[in-house]
Amino acid sequence: MTGTPFLSQELDSFDEPWAMTFLPGGSDALITLRGGRLVLRTADGRKLDVTGVPDVVHQGQGGLGDIIVAPTFATDSTVYLSWAARGDGGSGAEVARARLVTDGGAPRLDDLTVIWRQQPKTSGSGHYGHRLAFSPDGAYLFVTSGDRQKMSPAQDRGTTLGKIIRMNPDGGDARIWTLGNRNPLGIAFAPDGNLWSSEMGPQGGDELNLIVEGRNYGWPEVSNGSHYGGADIPDHSAGDGFEAPKVWWNPSVSPAGLMIYSGSLFPDWKGDAFIGALSGQALIRVDLDGTKASKGDEWDFGDRIREVEQAPDGSIWVLTDGDGGRLLRLTPGR
Repeated sequence: MTGTPFLSQELDSFDEPWAMTFLPGGSDALITLRGGRLVLRTADGRKLDVTGVPDVVHQGQGGLGDIIVAPTFATDSTVYLSWAARGDGGSGAEVARARLVTDGGAPRLDDLTVIWRQQPKTSGSGHYGHRLAFSPDGAYLFVTSGDRQKMSPAQDRGTTLGKIIRMNPDGGDARIWTLGNRNPLGIAFAPDGNLWSSEMGPQGGDELNLIVEGRNYGWPEVSNGSHYGGADIPDHSAGDGFEAPKVWWNPSVSPAGLMIYSGSLFPDWKGDAFIGALSGQALIRVDLDGTKASKGDEWDFGDRIREVEQAPDGSIWVLTDGDGGRLLRLTPGR
């Protein structure tokens, strides 16, 4: 990490960390571990297991997934989480809401209620997606839904595979917002209200997409990458009827978590996107300007970056992937 414009402090380590979110009002954070544990890491560094977590399918890319707090958390302690679950035909992503209880004894989830299920359940253990984001007004929850490595369902409106879904906070009125998405592993709103998603392409063709209601993002009909093994896929082209990515990478960087910065510690980066790269082993910054995007910095971490989040103080926190995944806090360098 030589030559980076920030200082990196290693705070902790976890086995197979996948996602994290900060609780309002401080530096306590919830961290999901893909094997099925949910950890409350307190501001003073204690790691407390949260009970009441659902059973997960910990296989391939499956396991415990995303965790976010509800816009109403301050009054009702509601959190939302996702995971890979068993069902008829195989497995699929599920999303639930629950109440986080932290007063007295071990922290726990109460009243866990599934509000959405990826359909159909299917064979295999990849491309669940299941990233979560609330609209800025708190009225809608957005869920990314991967194609489960089945490809063609991404163009089929009769399934929720290969889509981004918008629903009410209770799961009601769930509707397909976009289609033709392969494996979207990041989703976030910019301060200007635009919605962005990072998507893992096939062999090359990783994408950062501006998410617009009703648009078709092309998978598997078009991609700026190739099939594994090298078989050709038509590139995005003007007038093909599909929404092209605003930024794309070839060769692959394998984009995972997505954060759009709104803090004050790094004022030059306000409004920019930060993406964790798995195969790219990097933290990537993309300049965002309204509905436009262009590649910025790419900092080599020498490790797979699974998640990136902004702390309440404006520092950037990063989780590296796999056993012994590191929790890093990034602050401005001298």
